[in-house]
Amino acid sequence: MDDVVNGIRYRLPLKTTNWQEANRLEKEKLNEIAGGKAGSHGKSASQTLSIAADAFLEERQLHKAPKTYTTERERSRALRKFFGDISLRRITAEQIVAFQKARKAKGLANKTVNLEVALLRQILKRYKQWNRLADDVKMLPKGSKPARVLTVEEKSRLLETSRSKPAWLVARCAAVLALNTTMRGCELKGLLRKNVDLFEKAITIERNSTKTDAGARLIPLNRDAVLAMAELLKRCSLLGVTEPEHYVFPACENGIIDPTKPMKGWRSAWRTLTQTAGLKGLRFHDLRHQAITELFEKGLSDHTIMEIAGHVSKEMLAHYSHMPLNAKRAALKLLESPLPDAVNPAHLLEGQRPN
Repeated sequence: MDDVVNGIRYRLPLKTTNWQEANRLEKEKLNEIAGGKAGSHGKSASQTLSIAADAFLEERQLHKAPKTYTTERERSRALRKFFGDISLRRITAEQIVAFQKARKAKGLANKTVNLEVALLRQILKRYKQWNRLADDVKMLPKGSKPARVLTVEEKSRLLETSRSKPAWLVARCAAVLALNTTMRGCELKGLLRKNVDLFEKAITIERNSTKTDAGARLIPLNRDAVLAMAELLKRCSLLGVTEPEHYVFPACENGIIDPTKPMKGWRSAWRTLTQTAGLKGLRFHDLRHQAITELFEKGLSDHTIMEIAGHVSKEMLAHYSHMPLNAKRAALKLLESPLPDAVNPAHLLEGQRPN
């Protein structure tokens, strides 16, 4: 066949010697092209994934927050490594499934793999290559791990253990700040010295260092948070991290401090710390849940908690808050009407307990 659709020429072999069959196949191909399932055969579709990703991200940079652009560029690394030299038109559903399997084999969570495939989908859509794959590519099932809320004893043990080794100073101070401010890990890592005011006892979370627009906020520091931040700033001064634009958690590569870049994280220190404290599997993000839950239990209004934590809706607040059963029971007990003195609730429940 040799047809032009919307200014694009399609020259494709129909692989038949029968004229009537060729006419039928041509009509099928034209219907696929009209429905966007045949993909583009122009110059853009012949680009490799790496080149297409660069162009796509540069365009996104014009419309997205710097944090989003940085996150997506980081997320594209795995895609470049796997699909880098393959042209967009030659990427198949089978290859995408193979990518998902390879990422899972490395121990990545389903959510992480889905975010990477979602970025690939956006790139392919941009170059009219996704429709031909959409029916055969499925996202991995969502199975997010429920947040863990520590008991008073567990929380005390975590903090006590964190003080036992100087090597855990950064992880300890980050944990104290998360527990006392509700800050996310990404917000802590994106914190600049100019964002910290120990005289006013407050931290400013900028829009480009948080997940959402609602995340930008001013958080007051309580005593524990002030002490932890003072330790971090003292560490910064000793390392020469003194300028307002320097990061409170500066990057360190091969023992060399770069204050103009944020630390990637404290994953190794956090893993050994939590294992030592007998809290294996505790995620750093669980500390944010912990702080929000404790605020919730202390009777603060939803509005106040959302102002501190940066939530955008009560639905998100419900996602993070985990009121224990005893706290719920105590709250509902306030609704009870008084019983006559002669009535004993225990007698009413006799024989009701299941065997």
